[in-house]
Amino acid sequence: MTFPLPRTMHAVLLNGHGGLDQLEYRTDVPVPQPGPGEVLIRVAAAGINNTDINTRIGWYSKSLGQATSTGGATGFDGINHTDASWSGRPVEFPRIQGADCCGYIVAVGRDVDTSRIGERVLVQTLLRSYVDHRPYECWTFGSECDGAFAQFTVAPARETHQVVSDWSDVELASIPCAYSTAENMLHRVSLGAETVLITGASGGVGSAAVQLAKRRGTTVIALCSSTKADEVRALGADRVLDRSADLVAALGEDSVDVVVDLVGASSGQLSSTCSAVAAAT
Repeated sequence: MTFPLPRTMHAVLLNGHGGLDQLEYRTDVPVPQPGPGEVLIRVAAAGINNTDINTRIGWYSKSLGQATSTGGATGFDGINHTDASWSGRPVEFPRIQGADCCGYIVAVGRDVDTSRIGERVLVQTLLRSYVDHRPYECWTFGSECDGAFAQFTVAPARETHQVVSDWSDVELASIPCAYSTAENMLHRVSLGAETVLITGASGGVGSAAVQLAKRRGTTVIALCSSTKADEVRALGADRVLDRSADLVAALGEDSVDVVVDLVGASSGQLSSTCSAVAAAT
């Protein structure tokens, strides 16, 4: 089903690197038009994660060494704006952020089959089309190009994937960034019916890793704050330890096959519990 598209839309614009004051809600932003090989998506839900925060505050600049949380609300002073992005090139402002997008295709550009109109879709967070699929290069949806914090957005058709699911739009919008990161880590180590230790298990990527590991038949030992232990256990973790626990004392030496380390935990502790720390941040 098609319907007349509006000429303007509501969107949140990022006007520069910095604090929350750099975000501007507008109701008069032009609706984008899909170019060749692109689709226009009516955004149904958008996730929010650290990638969006990091881009806003310029945390990807090589000039910074502080944790994201220290500048999450106010930004940082003295960052190098020329390399504060995923690609190492300056972010172009204003930018519509939003790395996680669930929506419906409402129009297509040249060379895209019109039968795709109406599809419910997720957009791949790391886009390869805009760099001609060169190895080790990508654009991040919502950083190097406009993303999902708007009523409409465009994305490459080949990196916009139809989803047939009974999940809600909001649930699906939690998938692209966190779950693709977790899946890539587990895939790289060919995780199977082994024992895995996952640090930062209550975060977005950590909670995704717990669930994806369980689907592989893995025994999951999770590290997180004790206040979040019940939630992580409900996701499928077989055992949950406090993040400050003495791992060697709790687990013993060479007690796990794989470590998925999402927080940069003590390398001494990890190497003692696992003969090979196979996954890193």
